[in-house]
Amino acid sequence: MFGIYLKRELGRRKKAALVIALGLALGIALVITVNSVSAGMTQAQDKVLQSLYGLGTDMTVTKARTAPTANSSGGPRFEFDAKGEDDDDTEQSSDRVSTQGGQVLKAALVTQVADQKGVAAAVGALTLNVTKVDGSFTQGKAQSSSGTSGNGGQGGPGGGSGGGSTAAPQVQGGGASFDVNSYSVAGVDVTNQDLGPLASSKISSGVTFTTAQANAKVAVVSKSYAKENSYKVGSTLTISSTKYKIIGIATPDSSDSTTDVYLPLKQAQTLADAADQVTTIYVKATDSKQIDTVKATITKNISGTTVTTSADLAETVSGSLSTASNLATSVGKWLSIAVLVAAFLVAALLTSSAVSRRVREFGTLKALGWPSRRVTRQVVGESMVNGLLGGALGIGLGLAAAYTVTAISPKLTAELGNTGGGGMGGGPGGGGPGQQSASNTMEIALSAPVSVTTIALAVGLAVAGGLIAGAMGGWRASRMRPADALRSVS
Repeated sequence: MFGIYLKRELGRRKKAALVIALGLALGIALVITVNSVSAGMTQAQDKVLQSLYGLGTDMTVTKARTAPTANSSGGPRFEFDAKGEDDDDTEQSSDRVSTQGGQVLKAALVTQVADQKGVAAAVGALTLNVTKVDGSFTQGKAQSSSGTSGNGGQGGPGGGSGGGSTAAPQVQGGGASFDVNSYSVAGVDVTNQDLGPLASSKISSGVTFTTAQANAKVAVVSKSYAKENSYKVGSTLTISSTKYKIIGIATPDSSDSTTDVYLPLKQAQTLADAADQVTTIYVKATDSKQIDTVKATITKNISGTTVTTSADLAETVSGSLSTASNLATSVGKWLSIAVLVAAFLVAALLTSSAVSRRVREFGTLKALGWPSRRVTRQVVGESMVNGLLGGALGIGLGLAAAYTVTAISPKLTAELGNTGGGGMGGGPGGGGPGQQSASNTMEIALSAPVSVTTIALAVGLAVAGGLIAGAMGGWRASRMRPADALRSVS
């Protein structure tokens, strides 16, 4: 009897049922859309952070930043042999290799960090800036000073984006014409490549390092740097007169690589005359929920260091990604809640209004012997069907909106600034300790993944909306008396 009556009444009131269902559907669709876009924002932020220090890294340890001294140099200086007045111009080249900001740690600290409670693994890396000057000089001695070498030296834990740049020369008693180009180099611990600067990239051509190549003259270069300089597997890369065979091309998992050249750690230490030294220690915690505790432990037990977590680094991300993420998590969340509450309220009022127009019907049923609880159950049943219908429509609309966002894949920018702690906190553009604080901009394509949890939430909201509307309508119906039906006839 319940099912037959329910089917007949819903069939008679299709238009009213559809209005109630659509109201609930809009609220539920907005909740799905906001949740899926927020999930996409989180994924985009994770990609940005992974591109800085690699997947699986929970924090990094760097040397505590120190204030520059009055005698500190403004930048690398180069000296070249100059020819006589009658000599033709001669092409000359010079490389300046320096550790990032000059801030280094003893390699022995890697083991000390690994021994701390809550640390699953720790790996050291050495980040270098290589500034290369090519040019011709005549008449006397020529000197150049470069305080900032274009895009070079901008890397976080893994260096910075490569690319050429030109610095203004300082020439004494002669003429000079030259270019200053810079690129980043990262020394990688070949025994554990799951942590460190190479962890955020995949080898798309050739091979990666083997444990037997701990001190071999081999290199892996980023895809963008290889393309810019026409390098391929088997090519030779020369740094400070040392030739390295390129064995692999690395493609970053997201955006552009923050490192141009990867070398075995010992080779990088030799180039920079930094034996048994590292600039960054990459740390993986045993439990991601204990990252703050592990950070406090390392900071307490190992003095003179700065520990930077992914949460610290995330605070430095700005640009449209950060703005959109803040809107999705704040304005979007409260907007969806407001719309959902309004949808529930409208559904309840429409149901109550519909019950009020059925005074004769419910009054007659009570006169025929229907108890109030049976009338209430009938109204709640109709409201539940309307709620489930609204939920189905809302899920469909929400999935369509999420699919549209993913299909369009709008580009968001993430500007990575300096945390002030150096090392990982610098990111590509933080430049590590002592480097410039200019930011590097990355582009991330936004997607809107819909999880099973979100669908379950939508179904729950549909049921809740039906129950709220049914409760309001059932309460109104239970207050009707048979006499109300008689009065409505007259």
